[in-house]
Amino acid sequence: MTRTARVGAGAAPSVRRSARPRPGRPLSGVAALKAATMPCVAVYAPRDRARAFARAAFPRRQARLVVLRTAADLAATFRTELIDAALVDLSAPSDDVWAAAALAREFPSAPFFGVTPLRSGDAPALARCAALDFAGVLIEGIDEVSARTEVLTRTFRARFADTLREPPPALELSSPLQVTTWTCIVVHAGLPVRTDAVARAVGVTREHLSRAFAAARAPNLKRVIDLVRLVAAAELAKNPGYDLRDVASVLGFASPSHLSSTTQRVVGLRPASLARLRAVDLIRRFAVGRGRSRGSA
Repeated sequence: MTRTARVGAGAAPSVRRSARPRPGRPLSGVAALKAATMPCVAVYAPRDRARAFARAAFPRRQARLVVLRTAADLAATFRTELIDAALVDLSAPSDDVWAAAALAREFPSAPFFGVTPLRSGDAPALARCAALDFAGVLIEGIDEVSARTEVLTRTFRARFADTLREPPPALELSSPLQVTTWTCIVVHAGLPVRTDAVARAVGVTREHLSRAFAAARAPNLKRVIDLVRLVAAAELAKNPGYDLRDVASVLGFASPSHLSSTTQRVVGLRPASLARLRAVDLIRRFAVGRGRSRGSA
C-alpha cells in the first residue's frame, strides 16, 4: 500500500462552510477567475480529527470545503451545488458512514476518497470502499500534503477542463484570444460566467472580446458559454443521483425551464436527451448553424 491507498477507479446547522471572500476592492481578472473556479470538496466528517485533516490538506486558497456531519447533509449538498470531490471519514464505520459512502455510486462525477487512521482492522472497510468505486483512501497523519494533489487533480472541474483543453475544431476557434477565452470558459465547468468577467480575465474590453471572439465563422461568445454549460449538464445528468431539476440547480440555471430552453436553443434537443449524449455529440449539433444568437455578447 502506498501512502495514499488506492482502492478503485476513479445549510443545516450541522454544515460548516469555509469562509467566502470578504467584500472589498474588486479582484483582478486573474484573481477573480481563480476564486470563481476554486474546486469545492465535500467532507463527511463526524470526528474533529477528520475535519482537521481536511482543513490541513486543503487550505482556503486551494479549495473550498463544505464540512458535513450526516449522510443526509452530504446528499443534500450534492443536489444544491457543484461538488468536485468528496471525503468520507471511515474511522468508525456505522450505518450513516456507509450511507455517505454509498453516494459514490449515486454521484460518480465526483471522486470519493476515504479518510482513515489505517488500523489493522480496516481491511473490510477498505474492501467495501473498493466495491463502491472509491477513488482512493487517505491516511491521517501521513497524506495531508499528498492528498491535495491526489484529490485536486481528479476533481470534476479538473477533468472537465482537461477534456476540453483544446477548442473543438468544429468551433473554428484558433486565434490566441479565442483559445484563451475558451480556456477561461471551460475552467468554470458549466457554472455561470459573465462575458464581462471573461473579458477582465483575458485583459480586454467586453466589446472588443465580443467582436474578436466571433470573427470569421466562429460562434459568438454567449452561445459558446451556453454550449459549455450544456456539456457540463450532460455529464452531470449521467449521475444516477441527479434528475434534471438537480442538474439545473447545481449549475446555477434560473430554473429547470431555463435549462430546457437553453438546451433547445443551443443544440435543438429536449433536456431529457442530455444524459445519453457525449460532449462530441452536443458540439456537432451546435456547430450546424446554432453558433450565433441575435443579441450581442
